[in-house]
Amino acid sequence: MKSALLLSLAITWSLQDPAVDLKVGDPAPAFDSVDDAGMPWKSADHVGKRIVVVYFYPASFTGGCTGQAIAFQSDMKKFKDQDVEIVGVSGDAVKTQEAFKKLYKLDFAILSDGKGDVAKQFGVPVKPGGKFKQKIGDTVEEFTRDVTLARWTFVIGRDGKIVYKNTKVNPTQDSKAVLEILAKLQ
Repeated sequence: MKSALLLSLAITWSLQDPAVDLKVGDPAPAFDSVDDAGMPWKSADHVGKRIVVVYFYPASFTGGCTGQAIAFQSDMKKFKDQDVEIVGVSGDAVKTQEAFKKLYKLDFAILSDGKGDVAKQFGVPVKPGGKFKQKIGDTVEEFTRDVTLARWTFVIGRDGKIVYKNTKVNPTQDSKAVLEILAKLQ
């Protein structure tokens, strides 16, 4: 029993990198991932060209995460008018991200961070995931999430530096909080 607990703690600790503690003014990490369509997504193709909002969330299809995505989608015109790109990131598999984006008609990239590598670069806590079932239309599908990420939001300025970091995100108010930060930047 004791060795199982120690192994569990070692696995949990290995999923996190406490040495990463990004602060406002720090350069944003360069990262690569895969989007909801299974296509490569490279931050270098986006950061420096516009303001990029990277929001990490625990799990597609859950109440808070769905509310957060819908709120960003509802404010999408305001973001686009300011040349701001929204990017959601969770540990869900590409298949899950694709279904989530399609069901809620999201007009922004949803990245699959299946091993938590992107989250770790930002210092976002990562813990083990699991399997779950979700009703999509008339069918129930099984999805896999290898890791679960904490809910944190970052805004990366055109200069590639972090201009906002929130580690205590209210999911349904996150979009409004980001819009308030953007208004202060102008």
